[in-house]
Amino acid sequence: MIAFLCGLVIQVDLGSCVIDVNGVGYLVAASTRTLAALPNPPEKARLLIETVVREDAILLYGFMESAEREWFRLLTSVQGVGAKVALGILSTLSPGELVAALMTSDKASLTRAPGVGGRLAERILTELRDKAGKMPGGGGGITIPAMATPAGSIEADALMALAGLGFRRAEAAPVVRKVMDAHGAAATLDLVIRDSLKDLAR
Repeated sequence: MIAFLCGLVIQVDLGSCVIDVNGVGYLVAASTRTLAALPNPPEKARLLIETVVREDAILLYGFMESAEREWFRLLTSVQGVGAKVALGILSTLSPGELVAALMTSDKASLTRAPGVGGRLAERILTELRDKAGKMPGGGGGITIPAMATPAGSIEADALMALAGLGFRRAEAAPVVRKVMDAHGAAATLDLVIRDSLKDLAR
């Protein structure tokens, strides 16, 4: 099992790169996020690797950060999400945005990724929502309440939920206030948390 590769970036293409390690060129598939973070050829880089062994091939998938590799492993545990689709999701959404999408059941964000239709997005939400808070980009596994609380405590509850997801009160408070002002009397707890997460995950 290859844990990581450290060598010269020889070539960067759409969806993959070639890393020269002591004269051996390894073809590594990666998300656009990881490929964009690579130095220009022929500079040295280090990529974390996930190896997938099939009957007809041994495939390498590379990640600049361990958080992305952990999400790749979790995403590919869902039936119907292969390595290509997982990389597509990771190219579209950062770990923080994935947490936000899963915790708020934001199917629209998931279907932005290539290869993810409505049915697959539903399956991803169903299977991974409870795990999202424990993943990189999340907090300690908080469950967002499904029902809105009385108007006077929505802001406090939203801040508590965001704190559970790992966001500091100092950064979350102005965002929550902005969202509440934007929605006025129509603001519900779910809506405030969802819109605040989208803003904070940028």
